[in-house]
Amino acid sequence: MNTPKQRPRTLPPDAKIILPSQQPQRYSRELEYPQVSGAHATSHAPRSVPLAVAMGGEVLSTIVPALIIAVFIHLFLAQATRVEGYSMEPTLYGHQRLIIEKLSYRIHEPNRGDIVVVRVPQFDKLLIKRIIGLPGETLEIRNGVVYINGQPLDEPYVNGRPRGSYPPLLIPEGYVFVMGDNRNNSNDSRAFGPVPIENIVGHAWMRYWPPDDFGFMP
Repeated sequence: MNTPKQRPRTLPPDAKIILPSQQPQRYSRELEYPQVSGAHATSHAPRSVPLAVAMGGEVLSTIVPALIIAVFIHLFLAQATRVEGYSMEPTLYGHQRLIIEKLSYRIHEPNRGDIVVVRVPQFDKLLIKRIIGLPGETLEIRNGVVYINGQPLDEPYVNGRPRGSYPPLLIPEGYVFVMGDNRNNSNDSRAFGPVPIENIVGHAWMRYWPPDDFGFMP
């Protein structure tokens, strides 16, 4: 029995043979985003930061800038101070607390009547006094009355009737003559002489304690 010959298989006329190198490449999701093996992933996992370390870093990032700002304000802009003694009564009393500003005298010269905190080498503590004489002026005190360039000075802030005299003095450039409002009980320029303007720490700006005395300085 003759076995019929198999006819060769032919492709339909619209079929095309596409070589593997010409076929579109399809990648699985795993190939597009390869997964790291478990052991390898563990070695690169972010380490957990201890809570204490994290909190410490947060505190430092908050406190350090605040301290820098506070130091800057204290050195260059303003600071709190406390009145000690009674040399400025009745304007200021002992244990009152003030804020002194340090900026204005970088812009302009001190003015007569300003209440200032000064540094005097003879004293360990800062003193608070009122500017009475300015650079280039001649100051004299006769029977408690202050004369500036020969003219009596109106001083409504003085406590009681001042006593004493002081010989004529030409105040040098760059210096001021300071005195307390409680004129008969004040250690001031009458004892230690004019004060360099550079020794003025600041200008009394505001009273803030006790609360009843709160207000800006006149």
